[in-house]
Amino acid sequence: MSSSAPARRLPKAERRDQLLETAMSIVREQGTDALTLGYVAERAGVSKPIAYEHFGTRSGLLIALYKQIDERQAATVAQDFARTPKRLGDVAALIGESYMSCFRTAGPECHAIFAALKGDEQMERVQQELVQGYVAFYRDLLAPYAKVDDDELRRRCIAIVGAGESLSREMSAGRMTEMDAARTLASLIERWMRAD
Repeated sequence: MSSSAPARRLPKAERRDQLLETAMSIVREQGTDALTLGYVAERAGVSKPIAYEHFGTRSGLLIALYKQIDERQAATVAQDFARTPKRLGDVAALIGESYMSCFRTAGPECHAIFAALKGDEQMERVQQELVQGYVAFYRDLLAPYAKVDDDELRRRCIAIVGAGESLSREMSAGRMTEMDAARTLASLIERWMRAD
């Protein structure tokens, strides 16, 4: 929508989605440095106060983008795991594949948005919440195969998230294929679940 055309009145949730899609387009085309609430409003054909009402600050907008990516990926992963055979090797392979697939489908924008929020206190809290959610998800998936107590399993799931993050960065930078990153993560998971 161009800034000269009047904005069509949308329900609040639809307007928020429109603003997030516009923001993601800006990040994709021009990077996070170009992302401001004013520019998002202009590109979406709405007034600045509308963008500020939805996100409050640039950090609020970036966090909303990051959460949107995470929610979409979590929904896809949950569907994948609902259909997984219940053997450790299959579960580990699917964790590796889905972790890397999430970063591939989210695109480099995901890492760029996260990098733009480094040091932001609000983002640090959000990131901790997201990591704890992934740790709990993996702990529940892997508990039937673990040869360790619950505390150690939780620590190993924290390590899985950290390893997945590092491998996905290498993959996103082109220093590793998606298949190799997924296989490496799956291999680590299998070893960590079998070791006491």
